[in-house]
Order: sequence, then structure tokens, then C-alpha cells
Amino acid sequence: MAIKKQFLKSKPVCKVTFSLPAEEAKKVSVVGSFNDWNEKKAVLKKLKNGTFKGTVDLEAGSSYEFKYIVDGVYVNETEADAYAWNDYAGAENSVLNL
Repeated sequence: MAIKKQFLKSKPVCKVTFSLPAEEAKKVSVVGSFNDWNEKKAVLKKLKNGTFKGTVDLEAGSSYEFKYIVDGVYVNETEADAYAWNDYAGAENSVLNL
């Protein structure tokens, strides 16, 4: 798993690239506070090497909670900036600080 952050000089935006190796998976999405936890808004594309990858533009200077959905199962990012407990989900979410 990996997260790559690219801050733009021209505006307060960070291009965040999410990568998740999941050769056996059929569908992977990233959901979070930045897309109303809607799995249809950030579906990752499967590359030939079995890694799912996608880029999202997010406002710099903010924090976001997120998770991956791998074939219907919620998965945290091992390289997240932090983790935050979520009472609604009854589990920890990954946190992205920009």
C-alpha cells in the first residue's frame, strides 16, 4: 500500500495517488470524508501488475479520514499519517494529513 502526495504550487491543492496491491481483487475503491464515503466516486483502476491505482485532488491544509473497499471489505492504509476511531463504523479509519 502506498500514498503519494504532490502539492501544486499554483493553487492550494494536493494530488493524492492511492496505490493498493490486490492481484486477486476484482474491484477496489477509496472512500472517505473527501467523497462522502461514496465508493462510486473514487474507483481505482487495476494495472497489469495487479496494483489498483487512482488519483484524487484534495484541498491542502486539511485532514481526511478514509478507507479502501476491496471487493466489499473495508481495509485501512498501512502507511496512513494516523488513525482515528469512528463510533459510527465501530472501527478505526486511516487519516490523511495534507
